[in-house]
Amino acid sequence: MPDHNSPQETPQNVRRRPVVAIDGPAGAGKSTLAAHLARRFGFLNLETGAMYRALALKAIEQDFDFEEEAPLLVIAAETSIVLEPQREGNRVLLDNVDVSRRIRENDVTSAASRISVHPRLRAWMVEQQRALGRDGGVVMEGRDIGTAVFPDAEVKIFLDAAPEVRGNRRYRQTGDVARVTEAAVIEELKERDRRDRTRAESPLKPAEDAVILDSTTMSLEQVLAQAEAIVREHVAELQGS
Repeated sequence: MPDHNSPQETPQNVRRRPVVAIDGPAGAGKSTLAAHLARRFGFLNLETGAMYRALALKAIEQDFDFEEEAPLLVIAAETSIVLEPQREGNRVLLDNVDVSRRIRENDVTSAASRISVHPRLRAWMVEQQRALGRDGGVVMEGRDIGTAVFPDAEVKIFLDAAPEVRGNRRYRQTGDVARVTEAAVIEELKERDRRDRTRAESPLKPAEDAVILDSTTMSLEQVLAQAEAIVREHVAELQGS
């Protein structure tokens, strides 16, 4: 019997193009996959994690305590975060300033994970994210898109990989710049995994109906091909309905 209180009822009946939800731990390759799928199917790539990073950057700049939720809610209400989808990823504007590069640095990444544990702040972010993807035709990636933001998403992919593999990938991307060891990067990812998976509000976990792609032993081309096939099947279903 259908649950008439479920958030899946109305939105899924009216969307003619799917919401593609990509979740997974840090360093799994979600941004790369989201950007590829958006280009491949002509969807918007809305990287919701960039919203947390942008707010975390503002908290850093204003020397806010990441553990105190109330002040963070105040600055959130006074903050403008705009995502402008580009071919190679999002341009992120924080209060009309382009912070696309700055928010990828390690201190902002760590701060974003810490502020994301606050329940009321997450609720505020979810409202913004739902507004961005309400009409479908978007690829949204993050930690809880398929479980909390869009539990009615037509396509749900949980992209995972062993922390050692994810750490190696991230180290090769940023190690020389950040001047950290590969072991330190792996340990940081494991600690972030622990925070994300054990937080009280919207912990990191696959949605029950998500397709899990474990890329530990897969090439990038294999991951992209499998994800494309998953999305293509659902696009065909919507077009035929």
